[in-house]
Amino acid sequence: MSSLLSVVGSLRSARSRWRAIFCAGRTELLRGFTLMNRRNLLKASMALAAYGSVSASGLYAARALAAAADGEIEHFDFAELQAHAKKLAGKGYVSNKQVLPPVLADMTPLQFNAIRYDPNHSLWKDVHGQLDVHFFHVGMGFKTPVRMYSVDPQNKQAREVHFRHDLFNYESSGIDKNLVKGDLGFAGFKLFKAPEIAINDVVSFLGASYFRAVDSNKQYGLSARGLAIDSYAKRQEEFPDFTKFWFETPDKNATRFVVYALLDSPSATGAYRFDIDCQAGQVVMEIDAHINARTDIQQLGISPMTSMFSCGTHERRMCDTIHPQIHDSDRLSMWRGNGEWICRPLNNPAKPQFSAFADTDPKGFGLVQSDHEFSSYQDTVVWYSRRPSLWVEPITAWGEGEVSLLELPTTGETMDNIVVFWTPKTPVKAGDSMNYGYKLFWSPLPPVSTPLAQVHATRSGMGGFLEGWAPGEHYPKTWARRFAVDFNGGGLDRLPEGTVIEPIVTVTHGKVQDFNILVLPDIKGYRVTFDWVPDSDSVEPVEMRMFIRTGDRTLSETWMYQYFPPAPDRRKYP
Repeated sequence: MSSLLSVVGSLRSARSRWRAIFCAGRTELLRGFTLMNRRNLLKASMALAAYGSVSASGLYAARALAAAADGEIEHFDFAELQAHAKKLAGKGYVSNKQVLPPVLADMTPLQFNAIRYDPNHSLWKDVHGQLDVHFFHVGMGFKTPVRMYSVDPQNKQAREVHFRHDLFNYESSGIDKNLVKGDLGFAGFKLFKAPEIAINDVVSFLGASYFRAVDSNKQYGLSARGLAIDSYAKRQEEFPDFTKFWFETPDKNATRFVVYALLDSPSATGAYRFDIDCQAGQVVMEIDAHINARTDIQQLGISPMTSMFSCGTHERRMCDTIHPQIHDSDRLSMWRGNGEWICRPLNNPAKPQFSAFADTDPKGFGLVQSDHEFSSYQDTVVWYSRRPSLWVEPITAWGEGEVSLLELPTTGETMDNIVVFWTPKTPVKAGDSMNYGYKLFWSPLPPVSTPLAQVHATRSGMGGFLEGWAPGEHYPKTWARRFAVDFNGGGLDRLPEGTVIEPIVTVTHGKVQDFNILVLPDIKGYRVTFDWVPDSDSVEPVEMRMFIRTGDRTLSETWMYQYFPPAPDRRKYP
């Protein structure tokens, strides 16, 4: 239980930090102007002279290095970073968390958000291209100094960008910058793409190994992480840190970011390469992750993602607000290695729940926000109707393992309570090295979908009566829980008249009865309703599974659901 409490506390802290920094789900605009100081101007002149014989694209790189990067020139190569991370795993872990001065450690979220990065000192200001980078100031809970480097990809030379006052504007924060001393590093970074450079960021890395991106709706939502360790294990969860980043300076007309990262934690190290393509309707990240275990790891989480589900159409326990639904994601979608598609609606359980879905070489999985209608949320503050989905597509063989789902209880919307990741079947031992390649798609809906009918919505409520005839003078005599699952797509609207549709339902305990198949013209699909009736006093979760077919032809993806039956003394109506 102590492990679970630490998980809840850690996620609550992480979620509150994100909420504090992201105003209405978007980072606030960066404003302000400070002149490049004399030292940097001299460095820029010297660097340009040194690059006098390089090509035009190389000259752009030199200018970028000179504009913000003020460190000594050093060599950088991804293969060397991989070797360094592996060597680092053979040594004891040394935390680099720093003690911040009180003026930064005690900042309020509003003060943190009010410290503006000066766009005139952006990493690629002098490239005058399509892409740019700004950095986050350290403060509050962001104590780990993250080191940033600018890399010329042609000659593989790198310079560090050191923290200094003139990179930020403190005027609106109430922070006396004279009390901020030394090279404190940065907390993270954000990426911009034309035509909204320095206006709306499209990707953000901030805190531990957390990062996220927007889609065509330009709204942040759920987060991804570089690595998860022991999220649901017998020991305290570990949150690895990205401690260093290297940014390849792009050509003027380039439209893709290439970023490298070093990951470090007590149990693992890693070398990562991010190829980030910020398209008009989505952000696609191709990730090459090389992971090394320092110690034995009980539960390794590959491509973890973190989201929030408070209430939805099927789960109303915590929806006593003016909003019909409150969530960043409503379902876990999986495309299994054998080709089966699974839809698992998310829950806000009364106590922590962990589910594992065994698979071999999965084709993809992700957390999906399937409903983008404003009327479903009635929210004008954080805009849940605009939240992106996140889909993982493995591009290397992942072998045997499981898609792991952790659902934690939450009373509101300020804590991420949903965690999903891939766990390899083979136990991870100290000294092991692993390579995982995958793509992340940040988009309104996943880039792929089943050709069969999909789950449109799940609903749950009082059962024990004929649909359409809920008694008006008394409650039903027999307690039951009704479920309604709507399917559409996959050619359901083109089935010949008179086609017999059969729901195939299995449950781990209890029994199901009173099936109905209803036509739903508005969604060009069908609704399946049934009642679950207990056959014992067990309060263990009921694992439900259903798909629809006609004859021996499967018509839909598989719906999976976890229902929590009430205690026996509550299985009655008033």
